[in-house]
Amino acid sequence: MKIAITGGTGFVGRHLARELSAHGHEVVLIARGVDKRDEIARQLPNTTLIPVSVSDENSLAEALAGCDGVAHCAGINREIGAQTYQAVHIDGTQSVVNAAKRAGVPKVLLLSFLRARPNCGHPYHESKWAAEEIVRGSGLDFTVIKAGMIYGRGDHMLDHLSHTLHTLPIFAAVGLRERTIRPVAVRDVVSVLCASLLENRLSQQTVAVMGPDEMTLSEAVRRVARVADKRVLLLRLPVWCHKLLAWGFEKTMTVPLISSAQVRMLAEGIVEPLPFASRLPDDLLPQTHFTDASIRSGLPAAGRFGLKDLQCSALSCLRGH
Repeated sequence: MKIAITGGTGFVGRHLARELSAHGHEVVLIARGVDKRDEIARQLPNTTLIPVSVSDENSLAEALAGCDGVAHCAGINREIGAQTYQAVHIDGTQSVVNAAKRAGVPKVLLLSFLRARPNCGHPYHESKWAAEEIVRGSGLDFTVIKAGMIYGRGDHMLDHLSHTLHTLPIFAAVGLRERTIRPVAVRDVVSVLCASLLENRLSQQTVAVMGPDEMTLSEAVRRVARVADKRVLLLRLPVWCHKLLAWGFEKTMTVPLISSAQVRMLAEGIVEPLPFASRLPDDLLPQTHFTDASIRSGLPAAGRFGLKDLQCSALSCLRGH
């Protein structure tokens, strides 16, 4: 089969491309081409990179020609310049749907967020919900994946925790009373995506995808620290402090240590879908536990944060990050 992936050079997109390519499928990576953290994805067999923005409907329609499905994985967790939630999540999703119809692509899969919902007071959650509604109302065969906190090689969670532990081993829990999370391994998410795209499963459904273990983020940090062989000092800070920190990180880091959208996610917990989502079939339920082995497989090379991580938002925008 021929499958297109928007956000194809991003975290989940890269892992999905590897899986599809390994099984002989033709892959079209659709991305702006600015994420160069994993160049191997661009060199996979039967894989073509088409540097197109999701806002360019005409070019998208050309890129999707002959595809059997499109996995819409493009997304952002903070706004920089023209890369706004409206532009990427809402307008971009509408462009993908329109382009898929023009190109005759029968299947659209959307990777959304577990707690994306309307009228909740945060533009990330609300824009992700709007994208879901566009896909559900597209008239195409669709699957909406409402995923929780995804981890694995090349993610933000393990990557940032590892570099934090090697830079300044202090972690502040979000809120004086921590909510819980259910980390889900990227390989389990990819298995669900492939079942939908290749086996025509989960058709016309919105499904929740969460890991099998529930824990606080502090407990997750302890486990990562143990695997990284680092001691960590755990603190508790009120949510307003994290919002202030997120504002500072978004202004100074290429990929912020934590964004305002992530603060909102952690403050309310990431263990159940809102406002609705179906349960996965038993054979597709994620089985990878958040163990030393699964953590170790996703950790980056040991290293501290450096000057490359401390770039102002304006410079990052100019460079296309």
